[in-house]
Amino acid sequence: MEIYRDSHDRALTDYPRPSVAVDTAVLTVPPGGELSALLVRAGAGVGTGTGTGTGTAWRLPGTFLHEGELLADAVLRSLRTKAGVSGLSPRQLHVFDDPARDNRGWVLSVAHLDVVPWPSLTIDESLAKVVPVADAGALPYGHNDILDQAVATLRTRYAAAPDPAGLLEHPFTLRQLQHLHETVAGEPLMRDSFRRAMEPQLAATGELAAGTVGKPARLFSGA
Repeated sequence: MEIYRDSHDRALTDYPRPSVAVDTAVLTVPPGGELSALLVRAGAGVGTGTGTGTGTAWRLPGTFLHEGELLADAVLRSLRTKAGVSGLSPRQLHVFDDPARDNRGWVLSVAHLDVVPWPSLTIDESLAKVVPVADAGALPYGHNDILDQAVATLRTRYAAAPDPAGLLEHPFTLRQLQHLHETVAGEPLMRDSFRRAMEPQLAATGELAAGTVGKPARLFSGA
């Protein structure tokens, strides 16, 4: 087979090749909790994490791409083997390509994001844990940058639509929806402004919430 050469008469093997990793930010909201992320135990030689457990380092679930492997397959393999998680559908988030981002060497990370309702997330607790993103601490391999971008992306989505990731069980009240948005945003939201932005995008079920104090609240579903 003829070897391909470019305009500089170089073959592909003449160029340096970085390693390629896939890393996934899995975000969720536990009942009554904060916006949280799935972390897994880091490999030997990483050091001690500062916010997620004494004597143990943690990171986002990820792995190196195997020869001939699809990125999507590598993501699912890493979630299954590193966290005991299956049944997710992560989407590509961003390629992190700073040559100095990973202290192990030149590693490109094709980061992925999945936002999962709490009841749908089952993990192997001997391998992984779910922690508030605010308590993730210092993560190795540039994973803080990945987590920051994942959270920013999710917040942008929630600023524009009622519940794009389907974190709430349907039907729900406007108060429940606002509480979810405040959890995702990490800050209180103005009640009137929130309702003006979100209520036109919802469909009223015609039913009222039971067991509430005062005037029963209307129930909604996504429009």
